[in-house]
Amino acid sequence: MHNERTKLVSLAAVIVAAVLFGMVLAGGLNLTPGVDADRNPAPQATAPAVSFAAPDFAALADRVVPSVVSVYAKNVVTPEEQRRRAPDNMFHRFFPPFFGMPGRPGGEEEQVLRSSGSGFFITPDGELLTNNHVVAEADELEIELNDGTRYPVKVVGRDEATDVALIRVEHPDRDFPALRLGDSDAARVGEWVMAVGNPLNMDHTVTVGVISAKGRVLGISDTSFENFIQTDAAINLGNSGGPLVNLRGEVIAINTAINARGQNMGFAVPVNTARLILPQLREHGKVVRGYLGVTVRNIDQEIQEAFGLPGREGAFVEEVLPGHAGDKAGLEHGDVIVTVNGEMVKNTRDLIDHISAMPPGSKVRLEVLRDGKKLTLRAVLEEREIPGEESGTSAEGSGEGNVSERVGISVMELTRRVREYHNVPEKIDGVLISHVNPVSPAADEGLRKGDIITEVNGTGISSVEQFLDAVKGVKKGGYLRLYVYRPRMERSFFAILKLDG
Repeated sequence: MHNERTKLVSLAAVIVAAVLFGMVLAGGLNLTPGVDADRNPAPQATAPAVSFAAPDFAALADRVVPSVVSVYAKNVVTPEEQRRRAPDNMFHRFFPPFFGMPGRPGGEEEQVLRSSGSGFFITPDGELLTNNHVVAEADELEIELNDGTRYPVKVVGRDEATDVALIRVEHPDRDFPALRLGDSDAARVGEWVMAVGNPLNMDHTVTVGVISAKGRVLGISDTSFENFIQTDAAINLGNSGGPLVNLRGEVIAINTAINARGQNMGFAVPVNTARLILPQLREHGKVVRGYLGVTVRNIDQEIQEAFGLPGREGAFVEEVLPGHAGDKAGLEHGDVIVTVNGEMVKNTRDLIDHISAMPPGSKVRLEVLRDGKKLTLRAVLEEREIPGEESGTSAEGSGEGNVSERVGISVMELTRRVREYHNVPEKIDGVLISHVNPVSPAADEGLRKGDIITEVNGTGISSVEQFLDAVKGVKKGGYLRLYVYRPRMERSFFAILKLDG
């Protein structure tokens, strides 16, 4: 009995000792931290919350669809007009109307060509926005609302450069549901958007997607004003002129074009572009733009390093057209325009928007960065004209050339005979490129046979010897800044070559 009691006491002692040892061990390992009521709990690092809830597209469609219309165009053309319209129309080639392509064989009789597009109300009294290419050649225009009601409309104003048109219901008999114009500059890549329109004559079709990219240049109109928003919301023939809206139901762009070679690649004109020209479309029926007379490009890493610029903000002046506003103001190629009337210029788009938004005759104050110093120049804007295609001769000259292996070109003197062959004006001095190595820094920069090099690293040249001396002076890994005149286009530009050899 005594032995059993002893065993029980010993077992209890072992159990108590084990419990105490476990508590001590846990405390040492901080497995059971104490609680202090007077101390705030330590902050816990948490990942940012991500919401995967799908937007209410049905409610958005209910708000937007009544404001969107189908646009039907009718055009009566003679056989002569059919033949005349058969050649290129860049918008029709990129995004043709749904019905009746001009230029199809039609005998010797007049034909009625019909096409369709889209549009949307921006005022209750019947003003609508659409694309210029939807209405440009129409003799009669009619819209159809989502309830089936049709109204004749007239063109108030249109602008080919931006492909924007303003139309109006001729005899409104009620208030129309208008869409609010948003801020396309604030739109973000990846943001949800909805496209509404009349694709393939299937009126009031709704598609959704996201903004895929901004600032796209397609080359289907005046590239100075191209600034398309790209979206993967399905856009098809007939969507032209319809709205691209954000989740708040605000229009951020006007659906304009598709890339037929890809899938889900639609492009739309930013609504801020349309907003800028609306007053002129209403008042004058067209857009008259200010013109500075310069060619500009964005500042990339090569330009920044080659010219020793402090940053990449501003518009880099590549060419100043003689006798125009910029030339009269004292602008020079190689300048960087950083402000217009005190407004910051971050890139070429900012400069173009500032200048083109002002009427001819406007006085502008330009802040310019030149050789590391800031200058203030004043210009009086001219009227911008739509340029036609320039043409010129491209005869091949012959003569002795000098080859620079580092650059990848052969050059020759500008003799009178060479000038005549290549149509080089007397006022242009330099050396002519007689050959370009296909695999070379020069070829990478797009230099061509027949181009004239007029400056090397900011210094004018007039002989092959001067050109070669300038090339020899560039260290390995350094930049060669060439200012080049292209006779065929009658324009000048910078070519910046990094010489690794």
